Amino acid sequence: MSINCIRNLLENAAQSHPDKIALVHDDRKLTYSELLSRVNQVALYLQELDLPKGARVGLYAKKDVSQVIAILAILSTDYILVPLTRLLKPEQVQYIIDDCGIQCVITDKLKLESIEEVQFSGHIVSIETAGKDIPSFEEIFKYYNKPYECDINGHDNAVITYSFGLTGTPKGIVISHRNLIDSARVVSQYLDLNESDVISGLLIFNLDYGLNQIFCSLLNKATLALHRFILPGDFFNHLMDDKVTVLPLMPVNISQMFDEDLFALPSVDLFDSVRIITSSGGNVTEQMINKCAQTFTNARFFSMHGLTEAFRSTYLDPSQIMIRPDSIGKAIPDVELYVINEDGKECKPREVGELIHRGGYIYRGFWNAPEDTAERFKSVQILKDVVDLEGQLADEIVVATGDYVYKDEEGYFYFVYRRDDMIKTSGFRVSPFEVESVVEKNLPQIQQCAVFGMDNPQIEEEIVMVYSAPSEISEKEIAFELKKHLASYMVPSRIVYRKSLPLVQSDRNRINKEELKRELSGS
Repeated sequence: MSINCIRNLLENAAQSHPDKIALVHDDRKLTYSELLSRVNQVALYLQELDLPKGARVGLYAKKDVSQVIAILAILSTDYILVPLTRLLKPEQVQYIIDDCGIQCVITDKLKLESIEEVQFSGHIVSIETAGKDIPSFEEIFKYYNKPYECDINGHDNAVITYSFGLTGTPKGIVISHRNLIDSARVVSQYLDLNESDVISGLLIFNLDYGLNQIFCSLLNKATLALHRFILPGDFFNHLMDDKVTVLPLMPVNISQMFDEDLFALPSVDLFDSVRIITSSGGNVTEQMINKCAQTFTNARFFSMHGLTEAFRSTYLDPSQIMIRPDSIGKAIPDVELYVINEDGKECKPREVGELIHRGGYIYRGFWNAPEDTAERFKSVQILKDVVDLEGQLADEIVVATGDYVYKDEEGYFYFVYRRDDMIKTSGFRVSPFEVESVVEKNLPQIQQCAVFGMDNPQIEEEIVMVYSAPSEISEKEIAFELKKHLASYMVPSRIVYRKSLPLVQSDRNRINKEELKRELSGS
């Protein structure tokens, strides 16, 4: 078996630390030996489905121990994991099923109804017993007890995660087994993780930042303590009860935990065990950093910047977090970063240009989307005026990130804006095009519609919708209709009526969103 696969990490951990607690969720605990046994049973069942190599298996289930078992079981076969966040509506699940040809879906009893609403003729596996002749994990654990063997190739595709691409429709990014293992290794290195750590499993497992917590736990024989954020009080109890030492967060989580209207913060000495906090998926504010420093007095705060097309580009060393809180830091190990202008020349200090990612952790490309792949994954020749390529292979791939940044005189990077029109909110990337398309299809009384993001330090950007219609429509009515078709995080939090919308002078078919932004911000 390849040493560059997650399956190898799981087997090594079970062999060297069989009785160590691998997973904790509320009162349920699994040792590494028990985890491997459960994973083998589910993997054996999936293998006996006899799907073709590389078949896509969707995972549409709530966060618990069984979800982690399912993730590791799929990665123990030659199938490909497609995580589906539970926030997706049936029609969005349908799109992903059709887009990547999912042949099997693992779900839970609650989401089984949503799967039955879509057109899906493949295999369905339920985590709980659901009847209707649908196999369940409970039955698998009862009857599948044969030895399980597998041979995973580190260069094979392992995961397809869905976010939103340049065209506004969801695009799946293809990640190899080698990508997963490399990502766990580099994070473990710069965070200095070890087997005594308890890593909080707060993040959802639909994207690489969340999944990486599972793999870092395996690599370091650490413990992963799962938690679903509902109220700040429950979250802080999770930190205390599970004795969490490593706390991966998104900025929206920081805002939620310090919502003083919902919860009175416990004494800070109860969080002495927390030694590392990481944040990615959006910009952290100075206020967020200060709140964390006041509450987690022993913790080092790592602010990180990741990409859709590569696992991660930068992190800001904790020693710099108070000095330059707005910086996204410097390149992580094995990555070279360049800032180039429109002519392909390297930008001078504080000159804004496009961030180019060269080196490790670059993913395979977008699934079934050659134009999007070509837009982001470029030949290293894009850097021919920046680095000496003499004697080097010309087919090396780099990522043209679409992030516009500048570098200061000391080599620290600062994010400025994105080339495309994407909205980053609560750790998610949202396409204005998709929201506008839903409005056009389901709210015919609306004549024109513009969706865009506006700065909101709590969630990075809030989604704003401005529309024109013969007469004003109730905001609740619009939101109610959108909630039928969009994930909750995609529904605009601010809906504004205008008799008419401004148009771009050079293109009277396009709404001038920048003018609307200025108007609504009062500038």
